[in-house]
Amino acid sequence: MHYTREQHAGGSTRNTKKTTLPIEVLTEDEARRLMDACGARSPTGLRNRALIALLYRAGLRVSEALALYPKDIDLQRGIVRVLRGKNGYARTVGIDPAACAVIARWVEARRRMSRGVDWKTVPLLCTTRGGAVSASYVRVLLPRLGMKAGIAKRVHAHGLRHTMAAELRAEGVDIAVISRQLGHRSITTTARYLDHIMPTAVIDAMRGRGW
Repeated sequence: MHYTREQHAGGSTRNTKKTTLPIEVLTEDEARRLMDACGARSPTGLRNRALIALLYRAGLRVSEALALYPKDIDLQRGIVRVLRGKNGYARTVGIDPAACAVIARWVEARRRMSRGVDWKTVPLLCTTRGGAVSASYVRVLLPRLGMKAGIAKRVHAHGLRHTMAAELRAEGVDIAVISRQLGHRSITTTARYLDHIMPTAVIDAMRGRGW
């Protein structure tokens, strides 16, 4: 919980509380419904599906996804090169074939858009005119799609990253691999991160009780 000081009429101030709501992890069904809410016919819908695939299936930060260029992703081998990671660190991560198929549909739609734009030189997740997609657009988009999909949880970009991390942990993926995928500089950071979103030891202990 964070505290801020708020100025009031007359020059007086008082402390006000600013509450940070916890991240909510989506189920696989909710994530699929979120993607389906984008639609799969319009170029914008295909682009937004590709965006969600990168956030949810590769665990990218929204800034990393929006900074990708076509040259940074190899859909045949399932490789994504993040050249503009947090604090300037670059990394190479993997992405599954089903997510690659979603992104490939957007890549093909980009090729068909003829507006005199050299599509190789603009961001992968661009507008139909070849412009950059802003993080503020994504912040508005995801909650709107969540409502359309009937998801009661808070839906936002970092929550999709958390969802991927929770799924990898449940699948038994080594914590060192999860750490590298997320772009953490320390496995300790990843361990704290995972325990925050999915406290497995606590859950297993409670589920193991008899009644």
